[in-house]
Amino acid sequence: MEPKIRVLLADESPFFRRAMAQALAGYPVFEIAGEISSVRETPEVCDALRPDIVVLDVDTLPPSVWKLLVSRLTVPALVVSQTYATAHEATRAGAAGFVLKPTDQEAHILNLFLSNLARHLKIAARVGLYRAPPPVPAPTHPLVHQYAFDGIIALGASTGGTQSTAKILRELPGDFPGMVIVQHMPRDFTRMYADNLDRECAMSVREARDGDMVERGVVLIAPGNQHMEVSPRPGRRFAVRCYQGERVGGHCPSVDVLFSSVAKYAKKDAVGVILTGMGADGAKGLLEMRRAGAFTVGQDEKSCVVYGMPKEAHELGAVVKQAPLSGIAAILTQYVTDMRA
Repeated sequence: MEPKIRVLLADESPFFRRAMAQALAGYPVFEIAGEISSVRETPEVCDALRPDIVVLDVDTLPPSVWKLLVSRLTVPALVVSQTYATAHEATRAGAAGFVLKPTDQEAHILNLFLSNLARHLKIAARVGLYRAPPPVPAPTHPLVHQYAFDGIIALGASTGGTQSTAKILRELPGDFPGMVIVQHMPRDFTRMYADNLDRECAMSVREARDGDMVERGVVLIAPGNQHMEVSPRPGRRFAVRCYQGERVGGHCPSVDVLFSSVAKYAKKDAVGVILTGMGADGAKGLLEMRRAGAFTVGQDEKSCVVYGMPKEAHELGAVVKQAPLSGIAAILTQYVTDMRA
């Protein structure tokens, strides 16, 4: 039997502390290590109680204070907040994940929050303690790479993918072939994610807009709640189409939607990458890409936070090369340089 995940609840609201404690008590995997109302004392209480993870409400604290708290913790923190912006800044400060806290205490809304909390606690406990790396300095000399590959690199990810994608992008040079990315993420969150990556990476990273061209040195991230496809332009060039639509496989944006369009229009002039995530989104689309002649890469089980999407793709025969997260940037660089990997 696996050891229980010991959780410390740090929230000034007695209502939410009680609701979270009662909900987590219903899961055999969790054990409540303690509850505190004085959120500022979280690091000291962690040192005393030694939980595996902390649920940390940050809405009652100034940003400078809760960022300092997160940086001082010696265990992972799952942040709860009522705003996307605060939650995202917490992950930038080193939190292992976040869950949006409801402003409405109606039963069905509260139950949704509590079920999301339990699911993300399991994931965040696996992610472990994370510290964001320093920004990548701008190149001080012109880049002179000559690539054999001049097509599209399409990447899809879900749970655990924000950090995994960031790790890959940080290791790529500023003149790398154009990339299009679907990361399962809510509306308004993708722009902040892209802006932060833009500051950390040599490539230019931005939230995609309908009609944006896929260009060397540019990464386009699908907007939350919009599908993104590629469409051909004269001269073997491609643009993206972003649009609101029904969920595909439970997702919008959908990795399958992106990959299928890349398979249809880019064919062999494409590379597909599928990273950590729950479910099967992207597996069928990656198979279409491989059948169209694209080179495809899947993250291996050991390095995944959740080995769902890459597992489905691998079992379908969609993956040409399976690799740990730490090796994917090198594989992509090798392939675009001489078309071998």
